[in-house]
Amino acid sequence: MMRKCIALVIPARLSDRVTANLQDVRHGTLEALYGQLDCIVSGDWQVYLRADSRNLRPNVRAGQLLRETGLYLPEIAGTAIYRGRAEHGWDTDAPTYLIRLAEKLFDIRLDAAELV
Repeated sequence: MMRKCIALVIPARLSDRVTANLQDVRHGTLEALYGQLDCIVSGDWQVYLRADSRNLRPNVRAGQLLRETGLYLPEIAGTAIYRGRAEHGWDTDAPTYLIRLAEKLFDIRLDAAELV
């Protein structure tokens, strides 16, 4: 059964748009799209990052968003996919405050913010 949640997607390439839209939450689907992923969990949200980040361009925007939330990682590479986290590790919509913070940091307006 496919289940979708709003994900905040931050590509590494600065010319690519940051988006917040419905996305299939199955881990297999994400890995088919982005490659093998690692997950970092922080409270009510989680971020999926490429497990093997060699030869990928740094993702400055995702790194900046992580620092603003209090997480300091040496370098983020590749696309970052942020989603919410509910009880028992279930995926949910990315928290509104995280989407709003991304809008403020990157001076953008994300259409899906009204859905969350």
